[in-house]
Amino acid sequence: MTTGTNHSPATASSVDPLKIELEQLVAGEHGDPHHILGVHADGDDTVVRGYRPGAEAMNVVLPDGRRVEMAQVHPAGVFCARIHEPISELLSTGGYQLEVRYQDGGATFTVEDPYRFWPTLGDLDVHLVAEGQHELMWCKLGAHPRQHQGVAGTSFALWAPNARGVRVVGDFNSWDGRLHPMRRLGTSGLWELFLPAVKAGDKYKYEIIDANGMLRLKADPFAFATEIPPGTASVVFESQYGWNDDSWIRAREASDTLHSPHTVYECHLGSWRTVPEEDDRPLTYRELAEQLPSYLVEHGFTHVEFLPVAEHPFGGSWGYQVSNYYAPTARFGSPDEFRALVDALHAAGIGVIVDWVPAHFPKDDFALARFDGTALYEHADPRQGEHPDWGTLVFNFGRNEVRNFLLANALFWVAEYHIDGLRVDAVASMLYLDYSRKEGEWIPNKFGGRENLEAVDFLKEFNTTVLGKYPGVITVAEESTAWPMVSRPTYVGGLGFTLKWNMGWMHDTLDYFHHEPVHRKFHHHELTFGMLYAFTENFVLPLSHDEVVHGKGSLLQKMPGDRWQQLANLRALYAWMWAHPGKKLLFQGAEMAQDREWSHDRSIDWHLLDHPSHAGVDKLLRTLNYLYKERPSLWEQDFEWTGFAWIDANDTDQNVLSFLRYPADRDSGKPLACIANLAPVPREGYRIGVPQGGWWREVLNTDATDFWGSGVVNGGAMADGYGWHGHDQSLSLTLPPLAVVWLEPE
Repeated sequence: MTTGTNHSPATASSVDPLKIELEQLVAGEHGDPHHILGVHADGDDTVVRGYRPGAEAMNVVLPDGRRVEMAQVHPAGVFCARIHEPISELLSTGGYQLEVRYQDGGATFTVEDPYRFWPTLGDLDVHLVAEGQHELMWCKLGAHPRQHQGVAGTSFALWAPNARGVRVVGDFNSWDGRLHPMRRLGTSGLWELFLPAVKAGDKYKYEIIDANGMLRLKADPFAFATEIPPGTASVVFESQYGWNDDSWIRAREASDTLHSPHTVYECHLGSWRTVPEEDDRPLTYRELAEQLPSYLVEHGFTHVEFLPVAEHPFGGSWGYQVSNYYAPTARFGSPDEFRALVDALHAAGIGVIVDWVPAHFPKDDFALARFDGTALYEHADPRQGEHPDWGTLVFNFGRNEVRNFLLANALFWVAEYHIDGLRVDAVASMLYLDYSRKEGEWIPNKFGGRENLEAVDFLKEFNTTVLGKYPGVITVAEESTAWPMVSRPTYVGGLGFTLKWNMGWMHDTLDYFHHEPVHRKFHHHELTFGMLYAFTENFVLPLSHDEVVHGKGSLLQKMPGDRWQQLANLRALYAWMWAHPGKKLLFQGAEMAQDREWSHDRSIDWHLLDHPSHAGVDKLLRTLNYLYKERPSLWEQDFEWTGFAWIDANDTDQNVLSFLRYPADRDSGKPLACIANLAPVPREGYRIGVPQGGWWREVLNTDATDFWGSGVVNGGAMADGYGWHGHDQSLSLTLPPLAVVWLEPE
């Protein structure tokens, strides 16, 4: 057994290919370092090369303990040894290790050679990624702790097709990119490397020599965990969580959202509740798991919707500028602690929806922007690739790998975190090429139109894939335009969403309630107009975070009059909304009539519950949710005309509106009558027509003293056989001021 190199010095008339490759390796621009480094057959011999920048000497340590001295073949720290035995014999005995000694009395240590391992990605993975069809893309790309060829370590893989070289840096190599260059897998643009001894908890990034020869330090697009911001490093993570929600998942698979009660509490994790004794820090995932489920059960909500939980660098974006699509934010704990929060909510019977942001991403240099020095995830032309309003970049939905990145991410949240629904943010900005752009600032599609055809295809594929693979999971569109059939199946030409936010209803309703009652008769049909299109989509009625920020004031502040009138108007708004066709969504703090505009960096004002006026609104919300869930008339036919009928939509002079809600089975179910008096005076002897005789019980009155109202209540009324409003029966009622009354027949 001898030592030495396996090449001869280049002559004056020849170029030594190995020397060229060594220079590329040292420069960090060798696309296949495994071709140079590691173990290679040379006839009946085996050649081993290692690269440790700054090393004084290296030895190959064989499985039987023998050491073979390596000769330096490049002054940057490349060493080589020739072993006179076949490579098959060497590898069959367990491989080898490298012993490294540094200069000036530096330490000597032994390491596994990363360049003796086979790739951890197969040909099928490479093919599916290129085709944009790898539904389990996150299982292959990113950092994955594993046993590989009998050695514990972590495999790394990413997509950077235009990079000249990619290197893994992290805690484990003192952030020295020279130590661990990755190999390119053919022409796929995928890079791969298995690093022995790297374990969960280690921080890392990718050091990319981009298409222009510039060095970029990038977080892993597929990182499953991150540092706590403002740190931006990725963290190797492997879940150890054991789920306990099998019964919930089975029930979800058999559920029918469209014909079920659905009231959503929209929640921003960082500002729902803080710990005053600890400088008002936000609750952790574990603390939320202890407090939030019981709160939602107490208030009768069926779902919670979290503003984006994926990691984001700037807290002031509320999560809507995502830097790490596969990692829950580290601000509140670990990924498994977020799993525990979801599990606790499921145990309490609460569904979990998360806001998902495929429309755009931030320009932060450590994240997706110009990832390999080119417009990789985004469009190159700013007329397609930038959002002028938000200062963000737009995904290139026409690129297979980008589409795959997003589709796999949607599946990831459902598969890995058992999320029950994805609410897609800013859908309108995806659908229109000219969204918030002036003439000349956008590029028409191939037919000369303004529709983003690639985004439309992506949204259809997203809905078809997620809803087809996970029955019972829902998708919700925040879409503010008249784009048709957003919540209709793709096979009839729709986008395929389960539900759509009714932004028109929200704007019209808040505009009406904003007016002083004396002026409301001139805006009366802002409350009735929505019924002209109420059944064209599967609508959610949203009073969301967007309505209580940026100087808009809280919902309470939008209401006119003195404080009593403001609270009365707000109670009436909620009862009107809960009786109106459509699923319900309310942002945190609105349940207690939050007085201040919402701010992401402080808690909602829990002290308001010490005031009877605000506690009354909170009690009303709880009552509304319980009454709502008990009455199929309020949710079985949310999306069919047969579930709704006006009693009187035209009493403009008195600011009164009334309608009926019907269950699917009219023979055995009870209708519910909703009457709103939105004037500040009571209406005595007010008559409404009803579809059946007998006693009609008052099941809700927002003016009840329990809710801090004035106490003008009916208790009920007997239908007197007097025909009115097209019905054979009618009721004579006293309508309380600025209030909504619900009645149903005994």
